[in-house]
Amino acid sequence: MASTFKINGRPVGPDHTPYIVAELSGNHNGDIKRALALIDAAKAAGADAVKIQTYRADTITIDHDGPEFLLTDGLWKGRKLFELYEEAHTPWDWHAELFTHASNQGITLFSAPFDPTAVELLERLNAPAYKIASPEIVDLDLIELCARTGKPLIISTGMASFEEIEEAVATARAAGAAEILVLHCTSGYPTPVDQANLSTITDLTKRLDVAIGLSDHTLDNIVAAAAVAVGAVLVEKHFTLSRADGGVDSAFSLEPAELAQLVKDLRSVHAAIGQPNYRPTAAELITLPMRRSLYVVADIAEGEELTRANVRSIRPSNGMLPRHLKSVLGKTATRALTRGEPLAADMVQGFTSQHDG
Repeated sequence: MASTFKINGRPVGPDHTPYIVAELSGNHNGDIKRALALIDAAKAAGADAVKIQTYRADTITIDHDGPEFLLTDGLWKGRKLFELYEEAHTPWDWHAELFTHASNQGITLFSAPFDPTAVELLERLNAPAYKIASPEIVDLDLIELCARTGKPLIISTGMASFEEIEEAVATARAAGAAEILVLHCTSGYPTPVDQANLSTITDLTKRLDVAIGLSDHTLDNIVAAAAVAVGAVLVEKHFTLSRADGGVDSAFSLEPAELAQLVKDLRSVHAAIGQPNYRPTAAELITLPMRRSLYVVADIAEGEELTRANVRSIRPSNGMLPRHLKSVLGKTATRALTRGEPLAADMVQGFTSQHDG
């Protein structure tokens, strides 16, 4: 199992509550005050971190009118790539203020860089971790550059083959990354529940010696909760102040109350997983006396035969275990027994203590 590591001092791993990341993405809607408010709201909801994206439209694509630069389907159908990224990007001159504000609020802020100049900016701001976005998993130069910083590296795997995931992880390790987390992801915006394929988390856990999490684009918290149940140690969800406010990612983003519920639900799921256990828990000790045992249910004279009419398996559990019923039937009482007495080995002629338990 992959070892636990820390992001900005917070342990991330199977023995710790899920690390919950609120993805701000383009939900600032071009307003730094809204971006700051989103950080505040994520902190209030209990998220561990806020993630932003560091790119400019001209570092992620080019301004071109060719058909391949026009989105023809999905949530952003009809949008030109350059115009979409121009709207969605987080201006670089906001970054220092966002990092300072998050630090003052006591919540971690990190980013997904999309080119070397973004990494340079984030290094100057001492970003505590880096994420490789799903489409960038094939950009091995970017992975190598982020890995060389020595910071924890989170690699998202939407659309990727296992071979591409393996290559990305190997590239990161070869460049010195010791703390790697792979996010299972379906890059559908939103993602239909029946395409979440959470069994991939279990498979990746077996096949890769790294921590595994989930980047979730479904419309509620059920998939995220199920992901934690099958081993996800980090969950990332897009986050907005209000879907009614619009924005490029608002349609598949959680509102503050929903994020707070996600935090509560994922902590509950993690707590419920626990450890394999075959002994009564503390909560069961109250109920333990209500197990069945053998009781005298009709008065029995000394020397009288024990039968199904005078000995039964009933609640509570103060008598002999029910498995001894056949062994005591037909034997005689060593003394007079009273209705309501729990049956004990010394009450049964010829029943030795070695048979009891």
